[in-house]
Amino acid sequence: MQYPSLGKASVRHIELIAIDDKRLLLMLITDSGRIQQHVMEVASGYEASAVEKLRNFLNEKVAGKPLSSVNKTLRASKDEISAPLQALAGTVIPEVALLVDANSQEKILLAGTSNLAKRQGEFPGSISPVLEAIEEQVVLLKLISEMQADQHGVSLRIGRENTVDALSNTSVLVSGYENQGSEVAKVGVIGPTRMDYSSNIGAVRAVARYLTQSLGGL
Repeated sequence: MQYPSLGKASVRHIELIAIDDKRLLLMLITDSGRIQQHVMEVASGYEASAVEKLRNFLNEKVAGKPLSSVNKTLRASKDEISAPLQALAGTVIPEVALLVDANSQEKILLAGTSNLAKRQGEFPGSISPVLEAIEEQVVLLKLISEMQADQHGVSLRIGRENTVDALSNTSVLVSGYENQGSEVAKVGVIGPTRMDYSSNIGAVRAVARYLTQSLGGL
């Protein structure tokens, strides 16, 4: 499963919650439904109202803006922060930047590679190149980004239709999932060319629908 990319997303909301007098919970919520959070240590003695004011300031500046512009926007706005909030902002804003930077790359969640190894008899030759290609996320991301869905919302490449040589003895099946009517990422399966296409297509479409519905409820 491909995670929604933060680099393509926009900020829906930034939440800042006091856990106790020395810790704050920072949450970055995007329009793609992704939530990033971090607990940070802060100097004791700040007032609860300062947390609320800083949260409001952050949302005023970056809510609705692309993630790619958040850090630049906050750097340009630092002189607008009132004096009583400067110390707290000096701790929180760098943490916002770290959340954005650390999670801006596209990622894939992999599961079931051990099942492929158990079925290596269904793949001509060694299965090692297949497993290595699957583990190489950049290769997979490039491949699935090139795959265009048919009228049923599914994209399928069989054998040498795959542009990755190591996957020339496999079938790759993907379907996109959406948020607010726009595709945000894809989910799919990789298997032997003799896979059960009907059941796998049904399963991938069902998962994509579930993810779309889940994001719509956020």
